[in-house]
Order: sequence, then C-alpha cells, then structure tokens
Amino acid sequence: MNLCVTALLFYMFQLIHGQPDYLGFISIDCGIEVNSTYQDSVSNMIYVSDYSFVTTGENHGISSDYVKPSLVKRYLNLRFFPHGARNCYTLRSLVMGNKYLVRAAFYYGNYDGLGKPPVFDLYLGTNYWHEVSLSDAGAFNWMDIIVVAPDDYLQVCLVNKGMGNPFISGLDLRPMKNTLYPEVNATQSLVLVNSNRFHMGPTDGSVIRYPSDSHDRIWTTYNAIPNCIQISATSVIQNNLRDVYDVPSSVMQNAVTANSSRIDFSWNPSDPSVNISSKYFFIFYFAELQTVGSNAVRQFDIIINSKTWNKQPYTPTFQVTDYFSGILHGMENYSVSLVATKNATLPPILNAMEMYLVKPITAVATDPGDARAMMAIQDDFGVIKNWMGDPCIPKASIWRGLNCSYPPVGASKITALNLSSFGLVGAISTNFRDLQALQYLDLSHNNLSGPIPNFLGQLSSLMFLDLSSNDLSGPIPYSLLQRSQNGSLSLRVGDNVNLCGNGTACRSDRKKINGTLLTAIVVPIAAAIALFVILFLLCQVLKGKAKRNATGHEDESALLENREFSYKELKHITNNFSQQIGKGGFGPVFLGYLENGKSVAVKVRSESSSQGGKEFLAEAQHLTRIHHKNLVSLVGYCKDRNHLALVYEYMPEGNLQDHLRATSTSKPLSWEQRLQIALDAAQVLSICTSPVSQH
Repeated sequence: MNLCVTALLFYMFQLIHGQPDYLGFISIDCGIEVNSTYQDSVSNMIYVSDYSFVTTGENHGISSDYVKPSLVKRYLNLRFFPHGARNCYTLRSLVMGNKYLVRAAFYYGNYDGLGKPPVFDLYLGTNYWHEVSLSDAGAFNWMDIIVVAPDDYLQVCLVNKGMGNPFISGLDLRPMKNTLYPEVNATQSLVLVNSNRFHMGPTDGSVIRYPSDSHDRIWTTYNAIPNCIQISATSVIQNNLRDVYDVPSSVMQNAVTANSSRIDFSWNPSDPSVNISSKYFFIFYFAELQTVGSNAVRQFDIIINSKTWNKQPYTPTFQVTDYFSGILHGMENYSVSLVATKNATLPPILNAMEMYLVKPITAVATDPGDARAMMAIQDDFGVIKNWMGDPCIPKASIWRGLNCSYPPVGASKITALNLSSFGLVGAISTNFRDLQALQYLDLSHNNLSGPIPNFLGQLSSLMFLDLSSNDLSGPIPYSLLQRSQNGSLSLRVGDNVNLCGNGTACRSDRKKINGTLLTAIVVPIAAAIALFVILFLLCQVLKGKAKRNATGHEDESALLENREFSYKELKHITNNFSQQIGKGGFGPVFLGYLENGKSVAVKVRSESSSQGGKEFLAEAQHLTRIHHKNLVSLVGYCKDRNHLALVYEYMPEGNLQDHLRATSTSKPLSWEQRLQIALDAAQVLSICTSPVSQH
C-alpha cells in the first residue's frame, strides 16, 4: 500500500512540474488552481494545472448557466488571454524526431458574459494549426494534430486576431509509435478538425478513448449513415501485420451494414479554410464481424466522388483489421459509397474512419540551439515580457530585446540581446554561451552578481558587451580584456563596485571602476614611463623659459607666496638635519616636522650644486602655483644668506616618479594601478604644458 502511494505521489509530482508521466502523457486542465491535480473518474488519468506550462493569461470559470451534471470537470474552467497578440504553452521533455499527438480543447460556456464566442488562430510552434471558431456559447470543440517533434519541446500558441480574447480549456500530449501514421513526417502533419474520427457503435454518444485506445485518440459515434444496420462482436479484433494505425479492438468490434447492396453517405469537412489547394487524408477501416457461410460472399468497391479506390473487389478479413486510405483534394463535400459487386451475396460493411487535413510544415523556426538557449535563459531569470513561442518567428512576435538574422535559406539566429533594465537577478546564465551568432549583448542596469564568466570572451561573433551597473565581482576575464585592448570588442563594466583587474586574486580594498569603456584600461608600464619622461623634459624646458623671461627687477620675496623659513628654523624642524631621506642634483633631502606635527621634506642646496639663486627662485615660483596629488606641494622656502632650501609636503609613498621607478622592482601592478598611473601622468603632462600663470 505504501509503495502504491509513493508511486502515485511521484507520478503527480512529475506532472505538477511540467514533466510527462510514466506513459509520456501530459494532461492539462487549463484554468484550475495553481499546482492542483485530480484524477479523472473515467480514464483514471491525472490532470494538472497549466502553471508550469504558460506564464500569461488569467483563470476563469464558465457561467453557471452552462454547468451541467454531464459536463466533464475540465470544461468547468478555462484560461483566457486578454493581453498580448500571442500566448503560448510549452510542452517539454520530449524526444526530438518522435511522433506526438497534441490535442487542444475549447468550451466557451459564456465565461465572460458576452454571449459571443471569440474567433482566434491556433499555432503549433511557428506553423499554423487551425482557426478556433465555436458555433455558439454551449458548443464544444477539440482538435488533434499528429506531428514529428522538431526539438525536445513543442509549443502551442493562441493568436489574437481581433475577434475576442483567445481561451483554452484543456491541452493534451500523447506519444505515438514512430511507425504509426507514416504520412506524418518532418515536412507534413495531420490535423483532425471537428472530431472527424468515428466508430460505428451505438448512437448513444459513447466515446472510446484511453485506456481502450493506448494513444488516447478520441473516437466518437458516427450516426449520419441513413438506413444503416448495426452489427457487433465480442471477440478481440486483431491488427494485421502491415497495420500502421493501431486501431483498438473496441473500435473495430462495431460496424454498420445495410439492407441493400450499398452504403451511401456524404461527409462535410465543415472547415471554412478548405480550398482547392487543401488536401484531406482519409482512412476507412474494415473487419468482418460475422461468420460467413461457404456460399455467402461479402465483396464491394470503395467509391469517393465517383472514383473507385480499390483496384479489385474488396473482401474484409474475419476479425482482423484492414484499411484503405488516400489523399483527396479540398472540397466542400464528399460523397462516399460502398457498393456490393455482382458476385456479392452480403451488403458492404464499415467499422470506423478518420479524416485529416494535411498540413505542410513550411515555416522555418529559429535555430534549435538558439531557441533552447533563450528558453533556458528565460527559466534562469524568470523573464515574462512577451517571451513565449518561437523567439524570432514570426517577425511581428519577436521576443522583446532580441534581434535576429533572417537568411533566405536556413534558420534564423539571434544576433543581438538588449536586456538592459530587465530586472535580471543572480549569476550570468551559462546558457548565453550557446548563442554563437550573438554580436551585441547588453546586460546593464540589472542585479547580476557573481563573477564575469570566461565563456563571454569566447563568443567569437560578440562585438559589444555591456555589463555596467550590476553587482558583479572578481577579476575581469583576461580573454575579455585582451579583446577589448585589441579593438575587437567594445566592453563596458562601469558601476560594479566589486570588480577588479585581470589577476588571479583581487584585493579586499579594491576600488570601484568608474570608466564605462575598457578600451583604454590596460596601459603598459612602458607607456607610462615614456609619458613621465616626456612631461619631465617639458617641465624642464618650461622652467628654463620662465627663467629667461624673468626681469630680475621684481622683489624676489613677492614671487614666493609660501612660508619663509630661517636656517635656524630648518635646523630645529629637522633635528639638526639628522634623518636624510633622499638626495638629488640640488642637494640632500631631510625629514622634518612642523609645529603642528605635519611631516615635511626639506631639500637643502649643497655647496656642489650648480643651481644659483635665480634658478632656485624659478623652481620655487613654479611649484607654488602647481597643485596635483602626484606632484609634491611646496610648503615654504629658506633664503638665509648663503643657505637655500625648499620645504615640501612629505609623501611617504613617493611621488609619480617613485611609483614609476617601483614598477621595475615590485610585483606586477593591477590594471587599476596602471590606469591610475597613466591618468596621473596625463594630468601632470597637461599641467606642465600649460602656461605657468594658469596653475
């Protein structure tokens, strides 16, 4: 008992989560409560809500005026779609290349109180299935399509054509043996319209379906043959060895015959879409149910619209199913006659029949790999928008944010994705890697987190990638940086506070990236050093020019706007020049401390220095007017008789030159450090090449 309960729970769990059951069946009651299930009392099949199959639409019950005791449960409610031109169900976990029967059922029941059933179109994937039109509010309609799955999923789409909101009551999928219905292939499907699958049993409206029919085909009673006589049998009716339709015995155990030598009836497709280019495929089934004496002969011809289909008189086999099939061109009405031959002593017999509309598969869908990737991305991020059905086809219903290629031959491929401000949350989906034709990808202004995956740099067609304004972290993959540097990829990663450079590890105190373009992020150390050399030489030239332009008649103290120190004060603040921290062409540099505790560097002219008083004043004047974080600021000077000195703000980590020199001996710099050095060098260069009076 416990084992049975466990099996049932597992069976229902699969269905709730959108998976076929152990038979491969999917049975959906559209419009029931989310994640609810129930077992049908007749077929014992488990019906589930459509929650896992569709992301749009609203549930509604039918009008109480149309609720009757005989009404099956799945018709008490429905899902309708007041928004969007196309709304689609996705049936997953199929086997690509296998055959499936898909059934859509409709019962309007005046759910909206308008008393006017809507008219809309039904599509299977990108291919037109049929128009849905109900004669009145209490009419039922269901239609089957037998198709080869082009992928591991099928999509049923309801398309609004401006004649009321599309709705659906039920949706079923049944696997079929690939040997059945050989007329169905990758280029052609069969559509059953208006329940045109009949058995010849009692005219009480009885229906034969699963479990009698293992494929759950629905066989209804045909009662339009005038003056017919019903016969039946209780023995099992076998299928012959060449049978490709697998008709259940319960269907073949009933038949009609006549009191005369012929059975005549007409068949009306009742299909407004029929025209001369349409094709119908018919199958008539025969099996002898009565024991025929040695002198009795049942023999007849099969005639449709005056054409005899059998090459020689036909005699059904006792308790074995046989059939005749063929293709008819579209007409409004077909006359069918089964006519006994001259040698016959018994009237004709007919057990069952099917009539299908032949549907060529003409629309080329989106590349299967791209379509699967987009559906997986949709699942990863829970995107709704208009993301349903085929991503690219038709053009009028292309998914929001997508651009696709439409080649004259072959499938469409996705070339661009603009998902900026889509509300995406979590890690960047690994399914983007399967979009091999992608040229443009914008994921900016979302809530993406985690690292930037390496595979983005391996998308060979990608030319633009915007990951800015997210919460991404860790290093930027080298492949992206390399492509950004060589100009093959425009890369944006700004406003990701936890991103850092192209290293194997990131410092915990890494700075936020402020740039939006990475084409100039990686500046080689050699270029930074070259910039420094250039700016240093330019500064020297400008200092010489300033010296030559000096008149020498101005008050030297007026040129210096900072504090003037006496030599005695310098001895005091440097503790009698006790701690030398450097040496240059001007002279030694000593560490000192002002009265407020601020550290300074005191540069004292040595007796061997070639620099005189005017050169000293020119340098001091220039430094008092320049302010930059990587150029030391002048605090003051000393011109006490022969003692010349400059007092600078002390920089514990060195100036720009120190940073550049350090690159030859320290560990490799991160791209952030390289960028900052390059920016500083460029700014200092700008300062040094501008007139002194502007700084």
